[in-house]
Amino acid sequence: VMSVDYDCSPEVAAMIGASACVSYSEIPFAGPIGCLEVGYCDGQIVLNPNQEQRKTSRMDVTVAATAEKVVMIEAGADEIPDEIMYAGIVKAHEEIKKQIDFINQIVAEVGKAFIGKNEIVEKVLMTIYAGGHVLLQDCPGVGKTTLALAFSRVLGLQQKRIQFTTDTMPSDITGFTVFNRETNRFEYQNGAADCQLLLADEINRTSPKTQAALLEAMEEHNVTVDGITHPLPSPFVCIATQNPLGAAGTQPLPESQLDRFMVCLTIGYPSRENQISILNAQRYQNPLNGLNRIASAENVMEVQQYLSSVRAADAVLDYAVRLCEATREHSMVALGISPRGIAAVVRMARASAILRERNYVIPEDVQAVFVDVCAHRLVMRPQARVEGVSAADVLNEILHKVQPTAALHGV
Repeated sequence: VMSVDYDCSPEVAAMIGASACVSYSEIPFAGPIGCLEVGYCDGQIVLNPNQEQRKTSRMDVTVAATAEKVVMIEAGADEIPDEIMYAGIVKAHEEIKKQIDFINQIVAEVGKAFIGKNEIVEKVLMTIYAGGHVLLQDCPGVGKTTLALAFSRVLGLQQKRIQFTTDTMPSDITGFTVFNRETNRFEYQNGAADCQLLLADEINRTSPKTQAALLEAMEEHNVTVDGITHPLPSPFVCIATQNPLGAAGTQPLPESQLDRFMVCLTIGYPSRENQISILNAQRYQNPLNGLNRIASAENVMEVQQYLSSVRAADAVLDYAVRLCEATREHSMVALGISPRGIAAVVRMARASAILRERNYVIPEDVQAVFVDVCAHRLVMRPQARVEGVSAADVLNEILHKVQPTAALHGV
């Protein structure tokens, strides 16, 4: 299916092989779809032009495509030769194919070490793209640490790991100053947080003051030691793990810190077939040793910066707000979703759109991330525990009751 909208000339339509103009809702989006904007500034074709370039651009084209073909063109141009518009469309399609292959390569490469849970891999990747942090909560031995280490190697991020125990100190995370006799000065020594991907293992086994040392790092990407603020490398991602079993003597994370984690994920046990695949993969070596670097820190930051340009209509934002407001009014919930939680839902929805190769958010993106973003933020009433009602049950009930605006269906 091809379509041309606005002022694209019949000649360009013939070059592309496009049919008559159709709306978004009439296009059968099958498979990963990428969207790119194309501009023409100072005699050059520009993909995803910035604000300054938009002011001088003589062409405003949006191209939607799968890896195989262009599915839609929205175009408006001011006396632009058809050959230039055609070249812009072709260039955009080539870039979209690279983007689709790039994301698929990341998921596939992580999947070599973390086998059988591609949906978890995608959710962690979405969180990293959204600039958030991940809390992995599950029983021992399901691959929480393996998942974090696999992402650090595949994304080319500088990684550090800290194993939390009862005697772990805040300075182990933030760093500390020490007097150097040779220079007669106090010098700052980096802590575990001075990295791009911090694996905080068994975070609930340390004291509250040590847990609190992560608050500034997670929210502001800084650490402050002796009144001096030290910026952390970009991007900064914290992947924390905790074991809900054998929790006697541990320190549950307070609501203020749980709210800093964009998502809380439960991995679960792999299927029988995947368990056999895991055993075969570990036969000769640790699968982590065979992972290839697919991306870099610069690639991750580019996607994080692009996130703000992913369009979310006011009706989609209203849908996200109504979902979160419903948690505050539910009879089983003592503390509902905060404005920070709503912002996290929207950022994750934008990241979901990027992973699905779209530059706009649809209600299905909000629905896909709602439970993972919100479940750990809810404080349930004692009645819920008595009746066996979980936070996920409440959120799924809200998803069923609160519907998106009718105009958004099929967008």
